[in-house]
Amino acid sequence: MTSTTRRTGRTPAIALLAAAALALTACAPGSSAPPAPQSPAAPSAVRTDAAALGDVTLTVWDQEVRGGQAAQMKQLNDAFQAKYPNIKLNRVSRSFDDLNTTLRLALSGNEPPDVVEANNGRSSMGAFVKAGQLLPLDAYADAYGWKQRYPESVLRYSRYSADGKLFGEGNLYGLPQVGEVVGVFYNKAKLTKLGLQPPKTWADFETALGTAKTAGEVPLQLGNLDKWPAIHVFGTVQGRHVPAEQISALAFGRKGASWTTPENTAAAEQLVGWVDKGYFAKGFNGQGYDPAWQAFGKGEGVFLVAGTWLLADLEKALGDDLGFMLPPGVTADAAPVATGGTGLPFAITAKSPHPDAAAAYVDFITSADAMKVLTSTGNLPVAETGEQSVKAGPQQDVFTAFGTVTEKDGLVPYLDYATPTFADTLGAALQDLLAGKASPQEFLATLEKDYKTFAESN
Repeated sequence: MTSTTRRTGRTPAIALLAAAALALTACAPGSSAPPAPQSPAAPSAVRTDAAALGDVTLTVWDQEVRGGQAAQMKQLNDAFQAKYPNIKLNRVSRSFDDLNTTLRLALSGNEPPDVVEANNGRSSMGAFVKAGQLLPLDAYADAYGWKQRYPESVLRYSRYSADGKLFGEGNLYGLPQVGEVVGVFYNKAKLTKLGLQPPKTWADFETALGTAKTAGEVPLQLGNLDKWPAIHVFGTVQGRHVPAEQISALAFGRKGASWTTPENTAAAEQLVGWVDKGYFAKGFNGQGYDPAWQAFGKGEGVFLVAGTWLLADLEKALGDDLGFMLPPGVTADAAPVATGGTGLPFAITAKSPHPDAAAAYVDFITSADAMKVLTSTGNLPVAETGEQSVKAGPQQDVFTAFGTVTEKDGLVPYLDYATPTFADTLGAALQDLLAGKASPQEFLATLEKDYKTFAESN
């Protein structure tokens, strides 16, 4: 996961806080502040013939520890070493939380790993870039054709300015393997029973919610005890009211953007309207995320707004009754807009003595052939998605949806990217909004305060 508001929990912003504290420390008279870390320069010339690099040992840190994630990594690593026997891989695999905890310390040392999976949020990759600990990869992107392999809507999730302040533009610091998108899971059997088809427009979707409610069904399953699940629901509603470029500006923390707009107000009001109409399961604010999607898997609920990472579990539970689609647009032919992103990008550390070999490795595990391996092991490849052969059904629905939204540049960032503290701010504010403790205007004012404090000073 890339966004810090999903299955893994929020990543602490230790590095950013430490940097901020250092910047605010007053210097004693006659003393001078320590020099800022210099951002490493991208290689001016690169070597792409990995077989000619001599004997090399690459240390790789990843968090691909679960089922299909571990399987694809082992398969690709074995294939890489078979093709390039001169390059030995020293793989260190850790859980997401363990990786984040240990990576900060490792990157500040004299012998960091060569290749690492770095969470692309501000508190991780942004802090590492600011400290000059990651190598800009633009020269390798040109040499290997990564900009043709990946659409810019995907690459921007690994872009930062050299000082780490701007997220979503600037140098490229990593390349992901997997993609993710938040869409609408639906129960095909329940739709058929209700005499409905998968909605083609946003109005159709609202009509279906009302029909389900009248029939005594749970229209929209949601468990928001963890606070972050409602962020995905709000982001989905927001995408029907707010232009995609405005959402991106907000999510990437750009100066000049604002939450207190008529469009965002309309989105918040619609979400409150769904609560008033009883479209969510009873007690949703006190129900956990896992119990909610598990209930959907047991047939409780017609729709579920959630990310593609739930595909395997929900398909196991519902089988062919499971469907998935991108959030429908205002019109049937509207350009797709959906919240989403990428898995953790693979980055090259600035102190690696073998950047060319490291880049060859990153290229290998993100190649067209690698995307086939990812598919065969049950993962969602971030590139070449529409070219994969998968069986008809939920997996094909997911692959088609992700391929469509990335090809048409409709992927908008997770809202918690906005500031280092925005996941907590937005999650709590949404709970209050959905509980009727805050009006849409008060909700947006809370977001604006956190947002402006960071964006105007960054």
